[in-house]
Amino acid sequence: MQTLATERLSLRPFTLDDAPFILEQLNEPSFIQNIGDRNVRTLEDARAYLTNGPLTGYAKNGFGLCLVTLKETGETIGMCGLLKREALEDVDIGYAFLPRFWSKGYGVEAAQAVKRFAKETLGLKRLVAIVDPVNTGSIRVLEKIGMRCEKIVKLSTDDIDLKLFAIDL
Repeated sequence: MQTLATERLSLRPFTLDDAPFILEQLNEPSFIQNIGDRNVRTLEDARAYLTNGPLTGYAKNGFGLCLVTLKETGETIGMCGLLKREALEDVDIGYAFLPRFWSKGYGVEAAQAVKRFAKETLGLKRLVAIVDPVNTGSIRVLEKIGMRCEKIVKLSTDDIDLKLFAIDL
C-alpha cells in the first residue's frame, strides 16, 4: 500500500502508532451510528483493530484503509481506503472523518484519490460502496465521485438494509 496525495491531503497506510486516533474515531457517536460499534475501548483494542483490519488488508490484498492527514498541518482528520469484504463481490471504498472536518470537501478529495488508485494502480474495473440509507452526507460524497445507487443489500442476515453504490472504472 502506497501513500497517496491530493492538493490538501495525505493518505498513508496505518501503523500501530495510529492507535490513539483509531480509539478516538471509532468511538465517535457518528461512527458508531453510521458504520457500527467496533467495540474498541482501549489503546490495546485499537492496536488489535489495526492489526486485524488495515494491516492484514495490506498484506493480504495490497490495499486497505489509510490514515488521512492535512498536508498543511499534519493533523489527522480521518480514514479512507479500499476494503475487500467477503459479503461483497467487488472491492469497496470506505471512509470516516472526525465530525469537526465534515463539510469541507475532504471526504470527496480523499475518495477521489482512492478511486484513482483503484483504477490506475490496482487495475480494478469496478468499485462499490455501502452506506446506511439515512447517512445523507456519505451518500453525497459517493455521488460526487460519480457513484450511483444500484440496489439494497445486507451484509449478513441480521444486518440493516444498506444502499450499494457502484461505478465502473
